[in-house]
Amino acid sequence: MSDTQYPSVKDLTLEEKASLTSGEDAWHLQSVEGKGIPGYMITDGPHGLRKSDSTTGNVDVNHSVPATCFPPAAGMSSSWDPELADRVGRAMAEECIQEKVAVILGPGVNIKRNPLGGRCFEFWSEDPFLAGHEAAGIVTGVQSQGIGTSLKHFAVNNQETNRMHVSARVGQRALREIYLPAFEHIVKTAQPWTVMCAYNRVNGVHAAQDSWLLTKVLRDEWGFKGIVMSDWGADHDRVASLNAGLNLEMPPSFTDDQVVKAVREGRLSEDQLDRMAQGMIDLVEKARPAMGKEGYRYDVEAHNQVARQAALESMVLLKNEDGILPVRQGEKVAVIGEFARTPRYQGGGSSHITPTRLSSFLDAVRERGEAVDFVPGFTLDDAAQDRALSDQALEAASKADKVLLFMGLPEEAESEGFDRTTLDLPAKQVDLLKAIAGVNANVAVILSNGSVVSLAPWRDQAKGIMESWLLGQDGGQALADVIYGDVSPSGKLAQTIPMDLDDDPTMVNWPGEEGHVDYGEGIYVGYRYYDTFHKQVAYPFGFGLSYADFRIDGVSAQADGKGGVQVKARVSNLSDVDGAEVVQVYVAPHSRRVSRPAHELKGFKRVFLKAGHSAEIAIDLDARAFAYWSEAYGDWHVEGGTYGIQVGSSSRDISAQVDLDLPDDGKRLPLDEWSTLREWEDDPVGGPIVDKMKAEGEAGRLPRVDEGDDSPASFLAGMPINSFSVLAGKDGTKLTSFLLDEYARQTGTK
Repeated sequence: MSDTQYPSVKDLTLEEKASLTSGEDAWHLQSVEGKGIPGYMITDGPHGLRKSDSTTGNVDVNHSVPATCFPPAAGMSSSWDPELADRVGRAMAEECIQEKVAVILGPGVNIKRNPLGGRCFEFWSEDPFLAGHEAAGIVTGVQSQGIGTSLKHFAVNNQETNRMHVSARVGQRALREIYLPAFEHIVKTAQPWTVMCAYNRVNGVHAAQDSWLLTKVLRDEWGFKGIVMSDWGADHDRVASLNAGLNLEMPPSFTDDQVVKAVREGRLSEDQLDRMAQGMIDLVEKARPAMGKEGYRYDVEAHNQVARQAALESMVLLKNEDGILPVRQGEKVAVIGEFARTPRYQGGGSSHITPTRLSSFLDAVRERGEAVDFVPGFTLDDAAQDRALSDQALEAASKADKVLLFMGLPEEAESEGFDRTTLDLPAKQVDLLKAIAGVNANVAVILSNGSVVSLAPWRDQAKGIMESWLLGQDGGQALADVIYGDVSPSGKLAQTIPMDLDDDPTMVNWPGEEGHVDYGEGIYVGYRYYDTFHKQVAYPFGFGLSYADFRIDGVSAQADGKGGVQVKARVSNLSDVDGAEVVQVYVAPHSRRVSRPAHELKGFKRVFLKAGHSAEIAIDLDARAFAYWSEAYGDWHVEGGTYGIQVGSSSRDISAQVDLDLPDDGKRLPLDEWSTLREWEDDPVGGPIVDKMKAEGEAGRLPRVDEGDDSPASFLAGMPINSFSVLAGKDGTKLTSFLLDEYARQTGTK
């Protein structure tokens, strides 16, 4: 065997095959040195490389080698820019090559089902279309450099409370429309090298042991070609997991002997073990070229610039009354809030990165030569407010033309491992805002947080609100660029900001009880609920202001004859400021035989325009954009009818709507004795047969069906046809037989 050719699974002993399906330690694949299979390193992302500098191989999330800390997904998602995600992914991969890491663990595309979710900061959106189409850029970017990604956490990992074994009880339609599509899109379009299964159970089955998830859906339906690994400690039964389609247990449980024994006893076929082990060999082979590069060094400054651009696009300007932002030359500015000096730039837990550098807003302002009056205003711990800090803040505010008040959640408030219990900011920060507004009406709040916070109780106290999320290592410089007007903000909300936590439909079941959580809201997550049921929100999904002024017009929509639609529009920058607008396309079904949201995001395009310029854009919607998951068909189904194609700048700012009549997809359920008369009438084959049955009744050759409004026919319409005798007596069976016999004759069935 040559040094450049890895073996096939056929070259391995049973014991060696078993060993490949478990890690060597917490961060390395198992090597088989005698057969030339190295044990490459795999380690955390998802918003940068978190490589432990520990030499023990144990789990250590607090000490890692320096790496570029890009904005977590909470911020990046607000860019609505897959190309930016691709650039970030390429940079992350280059750092992996330098550090000899074969697979970086990310992106995480679980849905932000509830804003209290402790890991919302590293997930992308409440909307699966946006999450999948943005995060795909991370996968394509990383893997273009010969480094693998790990799409996670598959599936329905939407809370930290009891996350190790809570059972998410969720219906098939919600699974298919909300919780699986982001994974599906990325698997089908980007083929991540690995998928990481979740800790939790899905409808009672641990994700690591769920053959429906790991084999039937992921591999058989979607065509996944890579390997499936466990989250760290999510595999509780290696034999069951291998049978289900799990290639790799991480970290090792040192139970290879159990796998060998299961094969010898026939509880695990050797063919299945071969498939799982061969996947691990294939993974190593794909990583071999990148891992063979010696002396490679990435450009630290270039990567920092990528992080800065990502931060620029992550900010969402929510409010800008009287044009309080940007700060203009000559204005006297008070900067208040410890976050301006001590930035909250990432979330806590397994994704915690040691940045190559770190900029605060205060550092950036001083580098620009701007004179500002800074006071910390409050501490970042949970200590009571210091009166002296309040007095300093009020004095500074009273002397300023404008106040930039930096508020947010301290690091201890949100992290992997626990869910939040409130959306409220610390009371001492809100109290300070109200006091400052009493001495200076010109206050702009700059927020730092990984998931949404309550704004309604205090937003009237501020003329401006900038949601900056968590901006990564160069967020301070990026904030200065935007606040001083060098760059116009362009971010759009990937998550609705509700008026009140109790308005969220998931709160009825959050976070579950007695080991399970019911997803009783079904498909009505985020804006799908708020917009459908006309609930007031603080700021809607897709919302974001700019220093520029845009117009979207010239909207048209044309069916492509293949079930899809091409949408065209003109975007114009009407201002004297360069900026970017995000054109959003929503599909609104007019008639619904099943419950459907008022509209759903099905396309978007970020468009940068110089001042005074316009651009013509086109966005293609495929047939899936009009489909819902039918539990009756066990498949996607397009219902024929009128669909509104809505084009706008948020889910509630629709510039134009074009209505199109689209045909159904031709799918039909076979009719039988359990089908209702109404289902027979609506069917293209069954409908004429029902008409013929009624004609035979009028002619006296069959019992007559009385169709008066108050007649038994109104009851019959909703009954299975085998129940006709309930209202028509013994002659009702003749009607049933006629329908079934005629249907069998016309369809060639028995």
